Amino acid sequence: TFHHFSSGGSSQKTLSKTGAVQVETDADEEMFRENMSGISMLLFYTELNWDISTPPQFTGTVVILGSNKTPASEKFQRVRKWSITKYKCTRQALSEKLGRGSKTVDLELEPRLELLKDDRQRYDHMTKLAQSLANQLAQFSVTQKSLGEAFTELSSKSPELYVEFGVNAEAQKYLSKSTETLSAAIGAFTADMNTLVNKTIEDTMINAKQYEAIRIEYDAYRVDLEELNMEPRDTNTLPKFEDAQKNFQIQRDRYQKVRDDLSVKVKLLEENRVKVLHNHLWLLHSAVAADSISSHSFLEQNMRRAESLKNPRLDSSSWLEES
Repeated sequence: TFHHFSSGGSSQKTLSKTGAVQVETDADEEMFRENMSGISMLLFYTELNWDISTPPQFTGTVVILGSNKTPASEKFQRVRKWSITKYKCTRQALSEKLGRGSKTVDLELEPRLELLKDDRQRYDHMTKLAQSLANQLAQFSVTQKSLGEAFTELSSKSPELYVEFGVNAEAQKYLSKSTETLSAAIGAFTADMNTLVNKTIEDTMINAKQYEAIRIEYDAYRVDLEELNMEPRDTNTLPKFEDAQKNFQIQRDRYQKVRDDLSVKVKLLEENRVKVLHNHLWLLHSAVAADSISSHSFLEQNMRRAESLKNPRLDSSSWLEES
């Protein structure tokens, strides 16, 4: 049984002599049904290991005994069931995008999922910036170390400026080690954030996508039941209605279970996210503060030491004064 959009273009069902349902509908749905029919037959041939380049030709009368189910018939039923479900879900998703169909919305869960998705994007951006800073600091540390070595070499080869070169050499070497430590601390923060963003939160977002697919399937069967419920009851429609009601109940139970499981997972993630970020952000701040304080303290001591080691050459009279 095929059901169609309740609004938009006109839809009409007729029954042919062979008992097949013929549908006259608008251009969008007609094109979609042709595509779904092609997909269904392709999967059917694939399941039966048929060569789809040369479709099978049936001649004469084909008799299928209902009491003797063959593997081929079972595969056909599975493909048929999958095709119908896929058609219903695709039709439901398309009708929602076109603004024609109704949609089940969980007012508590879905806003939290949207907020989680937005937080994930912001955390990912922050992590990339932190990683870029760690890389730049690592390169900066290498440059500081090279500069300190250059100052040390000049200090030994320039006796008249050995104090000045020596002070700067010690400062650059110390700052190089301090910067390297800070870069490692930011790198550890980045690694922890990558775990949170790309594993913990991403795992929940995958479950959210699965929930959305199940929600669409549930709505597809719900719409089918609503359409059948509007039709008059007789001996022909009653079995269809009972079957649709049974399928709807199965999909409803499945949807509610997945929704409840996802809701619990999102709550646990929110609590874990706050605790993890609280710890890692304080560790990062402590590392930056320790780097700044230690560098400032060392430079002050280095300046006092430099003042006590005045270059005696500076107190001597110049060549012009002597002449």
